[in-house]
Amino acid sequence: MSPRSRPESQPEVPGFLELPPGKIAAVATYLEMKQPPREVPPRSQLGAFQRIARDLPRYRRLFAEVGQPWLWFSRALLSDAQLGKIIAHPDVEAFAFVIGGADAGILELDFRKPGECELAFLGLVPGAVGRGLGRELAGEAIRRAFARPISRLWLHTCTLDHPAAVRFYRSVGFSPYRRALEVADDPRLTGRLPRGAAPEIPII
Repeated sequence: MSPRSRPESQPEVPGFLELPPGKIAAVATYLEMKQPPREVPPRSQLGAFQRIARDLPRYRRLFAEVGQPWLWFSRALLSDAQLGKIIAHPDVEAFAFVIGGADAGILELDFRKPGECELAFLGLVPGAVGRGLGRELAGEAIRRAFARPISRLWLHTCTLDHPAAVRFYRSVGFSPYRRALEVADDPRLTGRLPRGAAPEIPII
């Protein structure tokens, strides 16, 4: 659906939408890239990318370490069988970004929709943020995505993520094309994330 069109059944969005207790909300921005930029961020000189398609405990640890500060919870909702089916799929590439023998980041590409690639997850553990490593992950994602015959690489980020996320993705060649409002149960109240995750976002 074009962001400029609206089904007749969808009401006008008011200035403020009040949420009941126990809910969180975020504005998601969708971005895409239809061809690689002229200058793709360089390959990492410090780290290596290791596939983690079948190591569920490692994947869950890394996903939690990277994502809990930003309330990433989608993978925490999945059983091991559900998660394993996704990350072991031949058209999904999940990687740990490893520096000095330690997992420093996560990168996941999803090619399951023909002709497209979703940059499903890209992030760094807190201790690796601010060192320019995110551009190395983005460069790896772009190279791997367009090594297959796709028409676009896309992703979505949201206002719960790092405040510079949209600016970062635009800086490596993505263009925004859509916004959406996401409402979900607060994962800290459902037990999916620790209550202390993302302390700057109050629990209501």
